[in-house]
Amino acid sequence: MSGWVCIVDDDASVRRSLANLLRSAGFDTLLFGSGEELLASPQARQAGCVLLDLKMPGLTGLQVQGELARLGWRLPVICMSAHWDDAALEASMRKGAVACLGKPFNEDVLLRAVEAALVLNLP
Repeated sequence: MSGWVCIVDDDASVRRSLANLLRSAGFDTLLFGSGEELLASPQARQAGCVLLDLKMPGLTGLQVQGELARLGWRLPVICMSAHWDDAALEASMRKGAVACLGKPFNEDVLLRAVEAALVLNLP
């Protein structure tokens, strides 16, 4: 599997924790504190998938998903949120999320979601 896993979360401790877990499982990561940072990154365009927090200052996760689609970036997105509701789940899935994880989530669930998302992005 190729490409980085982009982690987009406004909480630095969450970014670090997810990066450490993914690196220990053999994945390369790129960290972003906002959706705007992700969208401005040339490296992100070559990512394998995106772990995307839905509730962030600035662009929300749903808005970032919309921008990714508008820009033609074909990155599998795994949404995550501590503030989950059915409307957010349905909206993120309609925008093409391959998985939606409620924080806190089990490490194995995350790793399986990332592996599945990366397979979707193979050439």
